[in-house]
Amino acid sequence: GVESLTTPLVKQMDGFARWLTILILIIAALLLAYGYFVGHLPFSELFMTVVGLSVAAIPEGLPAVLTITLAVGVQAMARRNAIVRRLPAIETLGAVSVICSDKTGTLTRNEMMVATLAAGDHVYSVAGNGYAPEGAVRLADADIDPTEHDLLIEFARAADLCNDAALHAHEDGWRVEGDPMEGALKALAGKIVREGTDPFPGWSRTDSIPFDAIHRYMAVLQHDHEGNACIYAKGAPERILAMCAGQRAADGGVADLDAGYWHEQVDAIARRGQRVLALATRPVPQDHVVLNTSDLDGRMVLLGLVGLIDPPRAEAIAAVAECHGAGIRVKMITGDHAGTAVAIGRQIGLRNPDRVLTGADLEDMDDAELAAIVVETDIFARTSPEHKLRLVAALQSRGLTVAMTGDGVNDAPALKRADAGIAMGLKGNEAAKEASELVLADDNFASIAAAVREGRTVYDNIKKVVSWTLPTNAGESMTIIVALFLGMALPITAVQILWVNLITATTLGIALAFEPTEDDTMRRAPRPRSEPLLTGELIWHIVMVSILFLAAVFGVYAYSSDKGYAAELARTIALNTLVVLEIFHLFFIRNIYGTSLTWKAVRGTRVVWACVLAVIIAQFAVTYLPPLQQVFGTRSVPLVDGMIIVG
Repeated sequence: GVESLTTPLVKQMDGFARWLTILILIIAALLLAYGYFVGHLPFSELFMTVVGLSVAAIPEGLPAVLTITLAVGVQAMARRNAIVRRLPAIETLGAVSVICSDKTGTLTRNEMMVATLAAGDHVYSVAGNGYAPEGAVRLADADIDPTEHDLLIEFARAADLCNDAALHAHEDGWRVEGDPMEGALKALAGKIVREGTDPFPGWSRTDSIPFDAIHRYMAVLQHDHEGNACIYAKGAPERILAMCAGQRAADGGVADLDAGYWHEQVDAIARRGQRVLALATRPVPQDHVVLNTSDLDGRMVLLGLVGLIDPPRAEAIAAVAECHGAGIRVKMITGDHAGTAVAIGRQIGLRNPDRVLTGADLEDMDDAELAAIVVETDIFARTSPEHKLRLVAALQSRGLTVAMTGDGVNDAPALKRADAGIAMGLKGNEAAKEASELVLADDNFASIAAAVREGRTVYDNIKKVVSWTLPTNAGESMTIIVALFLGMALPITAVQILWVNLITATTLGIALAFEPTEDDTMRRAPRPRSEPLLTGELIWHIVMVSILFLAAVFGVYAYSSDKGYAAELARTIALNTLVVLEIFHLFFIRNIYGTSLTWKAVRGTRVVWACVLAVIIAQFAVTYLPPLQQVFGTRSVPLVDGMIIVG
């Protein structure tokens, strides 16, 4: 069936509507009884007046305007590459106080290239452009011929054969089909062997152990037609080192594994912000055709390390700074080495880049310890998808509203638990998208920041709609209540009240749904999700505006009566005064966080002025067209009195 969705805002509005309805019915019943038994007014006339009061007091246009506001928000987010799957995400995003983001592809460009090769005796640098399988290999800042180095050829064979990606030439450059990291390794093999994208066509894969986030390596068993068989493995350096018994020597033989040297090299490469992989090999007999984990552990020979660069997105750096300015903490979660994560964290401008927790650290902590430290830690390295779920729970236990990104099946629980689960549209699978509230069409962190901005704008506009609707309705209804209780003539008839509600609720109220983002939207601290919509400030605003409306309407009615105008003309002047007040109140409420007395505020938007123009034309028609004068009991207003109304 269709899933029923709700939000704290909708719940608040539902509860408010019920209480308001009960209150209005009680007041209407009291007025009906008072007017009939005490005021001795004709029942038919009194009944119509009480109906007018009920219509004036009930914000009947509010549900429609709220729906339109949310729909406008969905469209605005879609334009920013954020596709809303569940309506509550719009409101939740506006309250987000922590964003937990993956590194690769979201904060970085996911356009990888091998920059460093570390062997047992030399460290090489690699140049090139994107995924093109061509570029220089350098040793001690001098170009070398890699085909003259047997160890580099073995590097290339491991990089090419332990790989599921493919490179394709296009008019605008080389593109990778598959994982970008594996595409970079394919390009490395091409740079070393210098024979295009398939430098080892004589080898075929017999068996493989695919990469998994838990064991963090991939291994393949390869055979050629000359009686050779070999196992190649690539993965996290600490995992590959643990399965190696030796390392490739410069003469092509096998030397004892120098673990200390390799750990130093890993740290040195990671400090440059490069992602580090280790490559290993092992020859096996020709009749070895099944690959098991027991063939790897403690039996491999380490070839060396590969350092890949994946530069941060320029727009992500600006978006992180914008989030910090909005009081939102950004946390980076990655499976990379801690040193790599720290270097990237510094480049993108994270608040606390020197403090990092690894997956092993998280496993050593209980939930209470993690909750105590998670707020001040912004980098989590060597993590698994299971760790994401614990991080979300720990942050939520501190009262924070959490947005979490993810792209895999194992990320689904964390996406589901987060206040706002955000799936990747390009590299994310269907399980992650199904568990999320939001899907990023471009996998870009900047789109998350843009979605938060739009979420805040939607909430602001809903608040503006409520802040405009309730005071104007209260002001309209108060004119009737006061007139009946004081035994005065009604300054506005029931039919005229119905007209005002019809023309303003369907125009001026809807105009606020299209308000643009205010200048300081991303300079304010996140609002608590439990914050009530009807705050003390808003209640005070309702009382003040109601009193001003009451004073103005009764004031111009008294002025008109004092000048000897007929009751119909006096009511027409009061009616137009009420509408003008509602228009001015609209311009006031458009800037709830700034001053309204600016040229920008007066200039407004096309939607606002179109709605105001529609109301003005409708009011002129009701005031001056004889057929409508007969229906609404109005009279033509003299020019001087019209100027007084506007003034």
